[in-house]
Amino acid sequence: MEKSLVLIKPDAMQRNLAGKILAQLEEQRMKILALKMLHVEKKLAERLYGIHRGKSFYHDLVDYITSGPIIAAVFVGENAVEVIRKTMGATDPAKAEKGTIRGDFGLDIQHNSVHGSDSVKTAEEEIKLFFSPDEVFDY
Repeated sequence: MEKSLVLIKPDAMQRNLAGKILAQLEEQRMKILALKMLHVEKKLAERLYGIHRGKSFYHDLVDYITSGPIIAAVFVGENAVEVIRKTMGATDPAKAEKGTIRGDFGLDIQHNSVHGSDSVKTAEEEIKLFFSPDEVFDY
């Protein structure tokens, strides 16, 4: 069973979409192991998006994810990373299929409502950024 981090971004929070997004992922047989609402501080955002440091959009990513509250969640399931990424849809909502989270709720490539880990290795690293081991439940 794989784990993946999912972040419900500020644009989705502002539009009251958190419950719908969580439900859509649960409908894909993903189980929530951890869940919290928080305001991402700049240092955490810089670590999360460190892979993009030096790119033209890096500072916009950091500014955006720190602009309002988010929900961080850990999901587990068979092929969780792949299933969650398929459920989220393409990063650019204009290219995402209808019925996916980004296709239905995303506004543009930055305000695309949700972040999900892109690999099992990345998921392990990202989960540690947002949750201590005692905050991730196994049931």
